[in-house]
Amino acid sequence: MSSNRINPTVVLTLGLLFLMIVAGIVSASWGYSLGRQALKGITQPDVRPNSGVDTSSDGSTARREEFTLLREDDILTDVEARMKGNAQSAAPKSEVQSSVQTKAATEVSVVNVSHQTESLASSSQAGFPIASTDQGVTMSVRSAYEHDGELVLEVSLQNSGSQTVQFLYSFMDVTDNQGRMMSANTQGLPAELPPNNEKYSGVVSIPSAVLDGVDSVALSLPDYPDQQLTLRLSGIPVER
Repeated sequence: MSSNRINPTVVLTLGLLFLMIVAGIVSASWGYSLGRQALKGITQPDVRPNSGVDTSSDGSTARREEFTLLREDDILTDVEARMKGNAQSAAPKSEVQSSVQTKAATEVSVVNVSHQTESLASSSQAGFPIASTDQGVTMSVRSAYEHDGELVLEVSLQNSGSQTVQFLYSFMDVTDNQGRMMSANTQGLPAELPPNNEKYSGVVSIPSAVLDGVDSVALSLPDYPDQQLTLRLSGIPVER
């Protein structure tokens, strides 16, 4: 009688095994369902030559979606239209740049005309130009005028000789009509004067503060370092 009793351990083992089988079936079904939902709408491309037409099981014919190829003429027409659009949009920029350049050129022209007018007016001053020549080298003062608290002398140098002449303008002596030395600054005059008969222009500026009671000034410029020639200009009137 006791031998026919079911062992509780066996019952528990069978129960656990049954639960595991059920859980496995449920998990497999759930995983398959999730995978099916994830891959829904994804199909493998059909590369068969006759895949353009698909015959269903009921005999009806379903045409697959086909690729539309663009014509070369349509592509060229579209590109040309886009290029024309870009050109039209760039036209205002070109007009603005042209306007700016025209304005700048006009301003430069006005400045040049102003300088030319000033130069012509200064060249018509009485007693100018005043020139001195030594060994084919000429220094001349074309005009004198007051500007920003300074007496400005427009000076030019020209070498008609056969050798290059060098100058160091710190050696230029500037004196008044009473022989007193005066301070001056030079700008634009060349340190070397080649024998090409070309005129080189610059200015000599004298502070107006040292010109009280001065009627005229004189310039003396030797060459450097040989000091074989000296250019002397005197009687340059002081314009006020």
